[in-house]
Amino acid sequence: MIFSKSYCPHSTRVKELFSSLGVECNILELDQIDDGATVQEVLSEITNQRTVPNIFVNKVHMGGCDRTLQAHQSGLLQKLLQEDSHASSYDREAYDYDLIVIGGGSGGLSCAKEAAILGKKVMVLDFVVPSPHGTSWGLGGTCVNVGCIPKKLMHQAALLGQALRDSRKFGWEYNQHVKHNWETMIEAIQNYIGSLNWGYRLSLREKAVTYVNSYGEFVEHHKIKATNRKGQETSYTAAKFVIATGERPRYLGIQGDKEYCITSDDLFSLPYCPGKTLVVGASYVALECAGFLAGIGLDVTVMVRSILLRGFDQDMAEKVGSYMEQHGVKFLRKFIPVMIQQLEKGSPGKLKVVAKSTEGTETIEGVYNTVLVAIGRDSCTRKIGLEKIGVKINEKSGKIPVNDVEQTNVPYVYAIGDILEGKPELTPVAIQAGKLLAQRLFGGRLEKVYHTLFWPLEWTVAGRDNNTCYAKIICNRLDSDRVIGLHILGPNAGEVTQGFAAAMKCGLTKQLLDGTIGIHPTCGEVWKEEFFVVIGFNWCSLKNYRKALCQ
Repeated sequence: MIFSKSYCPHSTRVKELFSSLGVECNILELDQIDDGATVQEVLSEITNQRTVPNIFVNKVHMGGCDRTLQAHQSGLLQKLLQEDSHASSYDREAYDYDLIVIGGGSGGLSCAKEAAILGKKVMVLDFVVPSPHGTSWGLGGTCVNVGCIPKKLMHQAALLGQALRDSRKFGWEYNQHVKHNWETMIEAIQNYIGSLNWGYRLSLREKAVTYVNSYGEFVEHHKIKATNRKGQETSYTAAKFVIATGERPRYLGIQGDKEYCITSDDLFSLPYCPGKTLVVGASYVALECAGFLAGIGLDVTVMVRSILLRGFDQDMAEKVGSYMEQHGVKFLRKFIPVMIQQLEKGSPGKLKVVAKSTEGTETIEGVYNTVLVAIGRDSCTRKIGLEKIGVKINEKSGKIPVNDVEQTNVPYVYAIGDILEGKPELTPVAIQAGKLLAQRLFGGRLEKVYHTLFWPLEWTVAGRDNNTCYAKIICNRLDSDRVIGLHILGPNAGEVTQGFAAAMKCGLTKQLLDGTIGIHPTCGEVWKEEFFVVIGFNWCSLKNYRKALCQ
């Protein structure tokens, strides 16, 4: 089906292509019908394409002239043309769905909605196994419910408190004692998250995606079993599957950890103030949580086994730790917990933590109201029946190896998000990967995910300690000083780095940065010549260079 305009030269090229292939086409000339403008507007809403020609092949949206010609050159067009109406009808009758997505997080929802837009029959299975403390949540995955969103809101709560203290330096006078109410904050955060949960369900309904709140498990090829909260089982089949089950927090494996400790799964809906808190771990989750808990006035200690932020640039990691110490967060370095004991019940209660040194025989004890474990996360791949259909996983990590188009070793099974081996564990990456995967599977597209990692940590305003911001770039001298790495620690770091992501994709170089006049006064203007360190190396040493940075 070609939606065209009679005078459009690009439309003519596409018509000539299909004619040369001996393919019969339905052609609708939008400039020659009364409601052509309305049809084009509807097409724009469906396909996000405002131009003609707008082409569909066997119900799959191809795109415009350039994409159709590219698909012809790559062989994708011929493949779609061979899937005639008889084959499409057979597939629909053979399976319940064209696509079943297991996991209703950022990546899974993105993939499901895009596949539905492309005309496919899609189901999403999503079920949250309650944490040891009984915490569960709604549709949307980790980011929305127990990750990025509530973390950002709690970070904002801490910044508001800091702003009150800063305000006195700028002439604001107030006598009333200001204190923070944990319960009020939690209610506001959970109300906001609830609105997002409902929005996701509504979006799936609008796109005719079937949503089932059940736990999905493969039982044989192309078939899964879905178990709901009551234990009732239903089976479904599909031509293709996408695994997007995400990860859950890892526990310590010591006496009392699951009984008495909480994780990020529990923190953001905790009905009482955690009080004096021990954060176990030095991951970004651990430090972010420690940061905003201290920011709202709590007594916070971080217990670190070895180094801060393993896998990150250690220049940046140590500056984060130093800043946190200056602002009241205590660190116990080179210690690990060996036992958690409950001294008093309550909300919060009292817990005794026994820890031992990683460098000797020293043992220490401490009493806290809450112990928050943030030592890493495990992929949710071991209990979904992958072994029954032969999908390979990394036995140590649980991660799923995939090729460059997110395909597992079983051709009809794909995977996206945090469960992938060797890929960034980031919500925006999962969203983009899910959308592009659906477009490749059902839309004849070729694009793959471009992985770029930016990690900001935000702090400081005028009137606080000087020289607490820090920034660096890494350039490749052998490639015209092209920027290949960028770090910034400071206020609104996320906003600053977002623009550089696009610039780096476009081939940003040190010379271009040197020639850019900064917007003053801003933190972003720090990117000027005297602040740069340019490092030269060949690409074969890049892996070793990264390893050295992280050490």
